[in-house]
Amino acid sequence: MQLKLKLTVAVAIAAVAGIATAQEVVKIGHVGPVSGPQGHYGKDNENGVRMAVDDMNAKGVTIGGKKVKLELMAEDDAADPKQGTAAAQKLCDAKVAGVVGHLNSGVTIPAAKIYHDCGIPMVTGAATNPNLTKPGYDTTYRIIANDNALGAALAAYAAETLKLKTVAVIDDRTAYGQGLASVFKKVAQDKGMKVVEEQFTTDKSTDFMAILTAIKAKNPDAIFYGGMDAQAGPMLRQMQQLGLSKQKFFGGDGFCTTELAKLSANSPTLGNVVCAVGGSSIEKMPGGKEWKARYDAKFPGQFQVYSPYKYDAAMLLVDAMVRAGSSDPKKYIPELKKSNYQGVTAKISFEPNGEMKNPAVTLFSYKNGEKLPVD
Repeated sequence: MQLKLKLTVAVAIAAVAGIATAQEVVKIGHVGPVSGPQGHYGKDNENGVRMAVDDMNAKGVTIGGKKVKLELMAEDDAADPKQGTAAAQKLCDAKVAGVVGHLNSGVTIPAAKIYHDCGIPMVTGAATNPNLTKPGYDTTYRIIANDNALGAALAAYAAETLKLKTVAVIDDRTAYGQGLASVFKKVAQDKGMKVVEEQFTTDKSTDFMAILTAIKAKNPDAIFYGGMDAQAGPMLRQMQQLGLSKQKFFGGDGFCTTELAKLSANSPTLGNVVCAVGGSSIEKMPGGKEWKARYDAKFPGQFQVYSPYKYDAAMLLVDAMVRAGSSDPKKYIPELKKSNYQGVTAKISFEPNGEMKNPAVTLFSYKNGEKLPVD
């Protein structure tokens, strides 16, 4: 009898343990360039998603009446389209419930088709090329302003606020850089500015002396660069060396980072930078200051630009799952479309094509090496 009782208790304990270990795991994917010259972006982005997952697990998430554990599946795309699409397919094969998407537009656009084909929603808080949402996939969402808004804001500031007359335009031949440069050029010309020189480089280059020398001969009031900070930093140093020290230097969120000061070696030309980010400054985000303090405590010295948007993207995906009562993409995508989510960065809701409604744009400049919002 005693043996039978012990066996019964053992079976009961095993059953309880089985229930505990059988807790449903919901995988959230993230892909970004955590290696290579853009690694500081990728790590910052991944940190944002990791922080969201940790916060939600600490609070507890219940989907369809079942308590779930969220698990981050993080991949490196090295800012390379081939590696990015391979990572996207890996997440599809792993049956993640949703993906917080890539940094670079040139990687995000082809990856978006893979996510669409396997039916997994992808939310990006970084890729800004307008072509991303043109296919109209119900799996593609963006929670920041696109390049149409960024380029237009920069051109308007150059022409209307600073009253500049001439500009040289450089891009890095990527989908992001070319797209942003083309918008800036068009709007600047529409507002009466003259584009006196156009040059291009690559997102791997570090020597810009030849193209800057050609630009110097045209003596523009400003230089616009469509590209990332790994190139913008050395470009600012080389502008100083060539005597291009009075020209304003415009660009988008690709180089609007805290890292730019270091990459430019705090060149005096850093003080001429005006860059745009597709969202509010941390100080003006609904939950920005408190969130940034927690981020800095968790990931000291790693903040760049996009981590609060990546945080919101992860929270947004899970919010849609909770409202749908399911982590099955087929069941929660309709709820994702209808989102009206109060995030750290903004109130997030979507247009029918997956673009965010009424996204903010903020211009920044640098003073004593610190990135600050333009008044």
